[in-house]
Amino acid sequence: MDPQAFIRLSIGCLGIRFSGTAVTTAKSGISPFSSPCVCEIRLRGFPVQTTPIPFIPSPEATPNSQSIASSFYLEESDLKALLTPGCFYVPHASLEILVFTGRKGTHCGVGVKRQQIGSFKLNVGPEWCEGKPVTLFNGWIAIGKNRQENGKPGAELHLRVKLDPDPRYVFQFEDGTKLSPQIVQHQGTVKQPIFSCKFSQDRMSQSDPLSNFWSNSADGSYQDNERRERKGWKVKIHDLSGSAVAAAFITTPFVPATGCDWVAKSNPGAWLIVRPDPCRAESWQPWGKLEAWRERGIRDCICFRFHVFSDGREGVDFLISEILINSEKGGEFFIDTDRQVQAAATPLPSPQSSGDFAGLSPVASGFVMSCRVQGEGKLSKPRVQLAMRHVTCVEDAAIFMALASAVDLSIEACRPFRRKIRRGSQSW
Repeated sequence: MDPQAFIRLSIGCLGIRFSGTAVTTAKSGISPFSSPCVCEIRLRGFPVQTTPIPFIPSPEATPNSQSIASSFYLEESDLKALLTPGCFYVPHASLEILVFTGRKGTHCGVGVKRQQIGSFKLNVGPEWCEGKPVTLFNGWIAIGKNRQENGKPGAELHLRVKLDPDPRYVFQFEDGTKLSPQIVQHQGTVKQPIFSCKFSQDRMSQSDPLSNFWSNSADGSYQDNERRERKGWKVKIHDLSGSAVAAAFITTPFVPATGCDWVAKSNPGAWLIVRPDPCRAESWQPWGKLEAWRERGIRDCICFRFHVFSDGREGVDFLISEILINSEKGGEFFIDTDRQVQAAATPLPSPQSSGDFAGLSPVASGFVMSCRVQGEGKLSKPRVQLAMRHVTCVEDAAIFMALASAVDLSIEACRPFRRKIRRGSQSW
């Protein structure tokens, strides 16, 4: 499998300090020591990212060198656009960081505005396309126009801006997951078949190895009334030889909560993600659990919570990802330790018992995978990206295809139960 080139732009090691004793601007009356500082990190063509900036109290202190406040992932087309003069109606695209003090919001019904105290700008250059690790900036820099009487800058920002190659494998489901599609790998303009996906909704036979994991939802006569519950869904991922290399199936049915017609957080539906057991033929080993439910609001969202089991043991698991996806428009499920705050630096076990996954730590792992899906009532063809450094064999990629299938099907499984199906859309 050949990866596609991606670049990871990371901004980290953030800190801010003010020279002299407690500096208070006469015009604003805002003390930087009492008001939190935040920054908006902007790169043309990407959503603005906002993050707090730690205050550095003494000249001898330095920010956390391991911290990463923000990351952007750029593919070849992104770099080409950024380097094209006038592409974004500016002569030269740049990374821009705007620093503010004060909280944004309202107080007693009166709007409270943040005050911008400075900015940092770094132009996009040819070195961004070289595909090599490079530190674009690392250290302190004066920001803003305010200076003290002794000529020293009133505010200084510390940051590290770094580029790292982050090649990825890109996969695409050729059709909707329920239609048992082929899964291809994208290599530039070339599409290469790599997996097949087999969806089933029938009662499992006792000869199916997955029946050992099956919950009570599959016991007894199979009389699924999906007006009241959705269960019995199973997806198997096969390699080109026809061997099953990963699977996902519902273990906790998707049922409406008491007094409403949707799956609620109090009783989420759940999938078990499994891989072949290397020690026993025709056996499966648990790898992860995906929970999903619906949150009602102005815009309904499907909430996902993904856990990975330690050494394939159920009951000993680590929370890896919590994601909200717009139920109407769809969105992206991802595992990315740069974009999520983890409660503890817990390694992510490998989908291979040999440890091929190398153990991912929230400090150094960064991007692991992403899966883009459509909203409910739309034909979804999931697009999956995997970081090359976490994939050493076909089986490593297959387990994430099973996870992507479960994410896609959960959008449907979380639909309100009393909603009428529109003519022309897929039925249950």
